[in-house]
Amino acid sequence: MGGAVVDDEPSDVKAPDGGWGWAVLAGGFVITGFSYAFPKAVSVFFKELIREFGVGYSDCAWISSILLAMLYGTGPLCSVLVNKFGCRPVMMVGGLFASLGMILASLATSIIHIYICTGVITGLGLALNFQPSLIMLNRYFSEKRPLANGLSAAGSPVALCCLSPLGQVLQYHYGWRGGFLILGGLLLNCCACGALMRPLVGPKKTQDQAVGEAEKKPKPKKKLLDFSVFKDRGFIIYAIAASIMVLGLFVPPVFVVSYAKEMGNEDTKSALLLTILGFIDIFARPTCGLIAGIKWVRPRCVYLFSFAILFNGITDVISSQATDYPGLVVFCIFFGLSYGMVGALQFEVLMAIVGTKKFSSALGLVLLMEAIAVLVGPPGAGRLLDATHNYMYVFLLAGCEVILASIVICMGNFLCIKKKPDEPEAHLENGAPAEREKLNSLLEAEGGEHERAQPAGGRGGAAEAI
Repeated sequence: MGGAVVDDEPSDVKAPDGGWGWAVLAGGFVITGFSYAFPKAVSVFFKELIREFGVGYSDCAWISSILLAMLYGTGPLCSVLVNKFGCRPVMMVGGLFASLGMILASLATSIIHIYICTGVITGLGLALNFQPSLIMLNRYFSEKRPLANGLSAAGSPVALCCLSPLGQVLQYHYGWRGGFLILGGLLLNCCACGALMRPLVGPKKTQDQAVGEAEKKPKPKKKLLDFSVFKDRGFIIYAIAASIMVLGLFVPPVFVVSYAKEMGNEDTKSALLLTILGFIDIFARPTCGLIAGIKWVRPRCVYLFSFAILFNGITDVISSQATDYPGLVVFCIFFGLSYGMVGALQFEVLMAIVGTKKFSSALGLVLLMEAIAVLVGPPGAGRLLDATHNYMYVFLLAGCEVILASIVICMGNFLCIKKKPDEPEAHLENGAPAEREKLNSLLEAEGGEHERAQPAGGRGGAAEAI
């Protein structure tokens, strides 16, 4: 009552950096966990699905791949829905879709049925939850955003630590059908998380003020999808590098359990590898978020992101030489550390590049660009495995792809994104004091460096917007 709900246009309201934002962060934590851990956790059912439907491993790998492709490929659709209806209703509908897909998959009579139900329907539901949760997190946090992103991203390893052993237990006691049914009920928690996404409310205004502002400034037509982000060189570099990265990023977690089983380890011991990976990941993400929030590091966050990608790729390459279970344990420790760093930084870097106003559209578009790579990554690795019967080549290929992404984003930013000190400086020589103060406040909120305007009669301070 008396406030302006700005769920679709957050730029007029300052991010509270706390308050109800912590509830939004908790919801984002759960949603991120389901979105990223589910495609990996489903892999524990692959052995039973291969026996049930008489298919190869590459056929089962399509389940995880379609899930991830829906999570990424429906990005523009999610952006349009969020900009039109707001985050909360989109997330609650998404929770219903996610649950329905797993429930229908429990009745599957063919692998194609599972592709449609688990891959498409559940994948769409998770996508309708994941992207709005990131958007709301970006609206509620500004100064503490790197830490908030790290904490939210930690939901992925926490869920992985829980869902992978849970999947093994459910499969043992109820079979894969019962396991799918119970997981479908678990996904209804996405609806509760969506209910936490309360829109930001602006300052209260009197009726006369509201009418006066409406007469002076007619509300511009809202863009459901802003393609102007492609004019940003930094966004283009980020999108290309991220698309290359996801070709190999998700391959090792999908294959490491089967790799351990191939060595002769029992199912429970093999699934423990994902738990180890997730446990390390839990601490890596918030820690990396804290580091990214340091005053000196934050403006150079893209290079920290590049290092994290490089670290991940080198880990894959070295781990390809593992020949026993302890070697896979060491791999999972280092992979969890590097994977956590990537997870904590990937959306923080995108937020820093495009800003709050364009983040919804930018996120949808970059996820769409990554979707094709996500779709062909794990199945392509599975086909390579079927052809060579050697996991070494799978991990080598994934590592080389990730290392290439690191080189692209690092060199692209170093060579193509340069400061231009010779550009004309923005001055406010004749502006009113109120106008100068308004600009200074805006620049400060956006993280730009500026000097306060000098007293009347002198030249105004120069400001360079980042």
